[in-house]
Amino acid sequence: MLLLLTADSFHVGDIMFQLFFFIIIVAAVTGIVSYVKKEKNKNKQLHRMEQKLDELLERKK
Repeated sequence: MLLLLTADSFHVGDIMFQLFFFIIIVAAVTGIVSYVKKEKNKNKQLHRMEQKLDELLERKK
């Protein structure tokens, strides 16, 4: 994050703008990682359910 400093003072508007977009980028990355992790766990659970169903069908035969 680039903080702009002049001889007089900080440009507060520039800092707020950069901070706002930095937060948006972090939120987007966090959301994508969370979604991928959730889908991966969902696939593992589905696989376990399929295995249990196969075992039950085998026992029934």
